[in-house]
Amino acid sequence: MDTSPAPLLLLALGFCCPGIYGQKLEMKVRSPKDIGQLQVGQRLELECHTDRSHGASWIRQDSSGTLHFIAFINSMSRLTFEGGQRTSTRFEASKDSTIYRLAVTSFTPRDQGSYFCVMNLNQMLHFSPGQRAFLPATTTVAPSTPAPTTQGSTTEEPNLTTADPEGRMQGDPNFFCHIFIWVPLAGACLLLLLALVITIVLCQQTRRRRCRCKRPANGKPPTKPRTPN
Repeated sequence: MDTSPAPLLLLALGFCCPGIYGQKLEMKVRSPKDIGQLQVGQRLELECHTDRSHGASWIRQDSSGTLHFIAFINSMSRLTFEGGQRTSTRFEASKDSTIYRLAVTSFTPRDQGSYFCVMNLNQMLHFSPGQRAFLPATTTVAPSTPAPTTQGSTTEEPNLTTADPEGRMQGDPNFFCHIFIWVPLAGACLLLLLALVITIVLCQQTRRRRCRCKRPANGKPPTKPRTPN
């Protein structure tokens, strides 16, 4: 539920400063008869009996101490709910002379807390006694466990072995180191082999070209005949 800052500031001052307390207001629960037996979805009605008709506000204090503004009823019975709304889907409020009523249409866990009726008379805040409204505490029964039985036979626990994470972490770096070492070496060997093959092929081609040239039988190049003058 949203809280309205302006009204809650005055209400906080009223809780913190006991000097502004005036005459106490009487508040009683009309239904249910037993406030300790509230149920989810039940209608809760509260009445605030006063001796004035100046208007009153309804507030709720949750279990953490936070104040929540619910509704304000002025002297003309006009309603103002949280957020300045004129109507509410969760609450109903009304005024009958000096009796101010509040109804929680369908009680839910978030409606739990202490409810107060507040009046501002002569610049003094007057608080009614707080009315506690909480759902009954639910208790859970713990499942019963069978009593241990003594038997002569013993059961062996299965031998569950788990992989050593430290050994695995040590093995992984070695594997990556081997990759970084052997891959460049293999590439270098491949390049050397390719260069060797290319060198052999080029040498064979140049050797064949040299063998195609014809040479004389005596091993000397032929001389041109001289012409007589």
